[in-house]
Amino acid sequence: MTRDPRYDILFEPVKIGPVTAKNRFYQVPHCNGMGRSYPSSMAEMRGVKAEGGWAVVCTEEVEIHHTSEHSPLIEGRMWDDNDIPGFARMVEKIHEHGGLAGFQPAYTGFISANLYSREIPMAPSHTPVEGFDPVSARAMDKNDIKAVRAWHVAAARRAQKAGFDIIYDYCGHNISIQMHFLSRRHNTRIDEYGGSLENRSRLFREILSDIKDAVGDSCAIAVRFAVDELLGSKGISCDAEGRDIVEMMAEIPDLWDVNVSEWSNDSSTSRFSEQNAQLPYTAFVKQVTNKPVVGVGRHTSPDTMVSLVKNGVLDMIGAARPSIADPFLPRKIEEGRPEDIRECIGCNICVSADFRAIPMRCTQNPTMAEEWRKGWHPEYIPANKSDDTVLVIGAGPSGLECARALGQRGYAVTMAEATTELGGRVTRESRLPGLSEWARVRDYRESQILKMINVEVYMDSRLKAEDVLEFDAAHVVLATGSSWRTDGMGRVNYEPIAGSATGNVFTPDDIMDGTRLAGTVVIFDDDHYYMGGLLAEKLTHDGCQVLLVTPSADVSSWTHNTLEQVRIQTRLLEMGVDIIAHRNLVAIKSDCVDLACVFTDRIETRVCNAVVMVSSRLPDDDLYYKLTPLMDKSSIKTVTRIGDCLAPGTIAAAVYEGHRFARELDEPVSDGVPFRRELPQLAEN
Repeated sequence: MTRDPRYDILFEPVKIGPVTAKNRFYQVPHCNGMGRSYPSSMAEMRGVKAEGGWAVVCTEEVEIHHTSEHSPLIEGRMWDDNDIPGFARMVEKIHEHGGLAGFQPAYTGFISANLYSREIPMAPSHTPVEGFDPVSARAMDKNDIKAVRAWHVAAARRAQKAGFDIIYDYCGHNISIQMHFLSRRHNTRIDEYGGSLENRSRLFREILSDIKDAVGDSCAIAVRFAVDELLGSKGISCDAEGRDIVEMMAEIPDLWDVNVSEWSNDSSTSRFSEQNAQLPYTAFVKQVTNKPVVGVGRHTSPDTMVSLVKNGVLDMIGAARPSIADPFLPRKIEEGRPEDIRECIGCNICVSADFRAIPMRCTQNPTMAEEWRKGWHPEYIPANKSDDTVLVIGAGPSGLECARALGQRGYAVTMAEATTELGGRVTRESRLPGLSEWARVRDYRESQILKMINVEVYMDSRLKAEDVLEFDAAHVVLATGSSWRTDGMGRVNYEPIAGSATGNVFTPDDIMDGTRLAGTVVIFDDDHYYMGGLLAEKLTHDGCQVLLVTPSADVSSWTHNTLEQVRIQTRLLEMGVDIIAHRNLVAIKSDCVDLACVFTDRIETRVCNAVVMVSSRLPDDDLYYKLTPLMDKSSIKTVTRIGDCLAPGTIAAAVYEGHRFARELDEPVSDGVPFRRELPQLAEN
């Protein structure tokens, strides 16, 4: 296939100071949970991005000194020359495919408690560190400022030695020391580094000049700057100091990488922000500088990208999450097949891995972080090793990915879906408020399967064990999903809640099936992810008075990991939802419920008309236990449960398990650890 000429502009080279990007696709710096702990995995992941056509591929935040480190979070680390080889490997992987490698040094001030180094953090002014660690940052003196400048230069020189093409001056996300000096909230100094905007921006400008003088002859110097903190007059804004700063420094860097702050705004989920939501804040930058401008907006549509370039808004299309969901997004556009793009759904599962200090995961791309560890490539998969046929039962996220990947390998696949629509829980949940983009999980896999002559799909086909035997398939894969429990058992309650068998108890499945509730509804959320808050929002819209009860300290508490918890709770409070935290549901009666304080067990009673249990799910695995005793009487070699049918989890986990089965079918089984590990070596002394 050939590229649509409408998209030719996206593949024009862009000169960035002394280097040239081969096209306009720019993977901006993003965390990945591999960095200093899993450098081989990190390097391979970035290399695959370059292979996929990204002209610029950047690191995550990279610590530049032991007095500002992110433990237990796993970021990059460039403290001394010993850290160069890991980054050199990453650069080599990127250069191998004609990409430019970008390096983002980070000195994070009071954001870092320095739990590993045990050094006292530094900040513009005396302040506690962010979060709840009982640590304070001390105010920097002039010698400290000189040292921070020198550390940036040293890191830039090491990055240059590692082969990087672009070096950043990082001033964004309310994370970097440069941003802290800029902020009136954090900088109360009365010397030449405080007070006026010119003074508060001094360190930012000095570091930029220092880096440019040190390595600017061979490396492009980029600025990453949050032009708006979305705090109005309390912070930097695009119509005041944000614009002033860009105008002040417009032609000094070789490239402007602009966004909004904080991270929860820059990487807002699709539930709360549309694509291109940052445009109203960042569009002005191209008007005041002649240097290339990069911006992000969770872009997946080439038509939108072309519009941004032609309208003079951006020179390069920045992406973090879309490049994770599909590392080959640029090549698919270049090769004339944009319909094959795995579009980011904006769920922020990728972000959650950073908070949990583990390698990054992606709902759409199950190969993410497995490129080196398991040798999984996002586009290529080994051909089938046999002529065995496979029956996949269930067309939810796990079943769809399993059938798609098996079909790609060349297996003859039959997929049977009990209902009249594909997608399983993805389809059902995507109809809830704000989750429409989640349907992309279904849409991508459905579109790929429709192209495969070796994959047959049967709808409205609920199979019994006897029906499965008639298919005479060599391998049977059960992807039949799970169902929400009505008895309230979950993380807090290990036995059914008293009264849970009464007729006024419902589950998320009932609500998604169209059950209408009225009056006062108690939602008991012991799941702590998105479902409890979503149902509270939906039922409130439906006219119910909602009491959201949770044993946790706040609503949907796990979504702190996806940067949404504050937005969720704020929205519910603004809608009038009565949030009752630190309470367990202990009894359900015909017109009320008993709640117990999780600390004191003190009981309080609340009147209600109905209860919705959001506690946990049970696998729908009856078919497995009916089928396995019959295997001896059939030609079936294996019966395997995948996804929620095996153990209910996230959609990302379900997609991964479907992909894993397809990858491992007929492949040798390891007796040991089924992936490569990066093991630490003992020091010589």
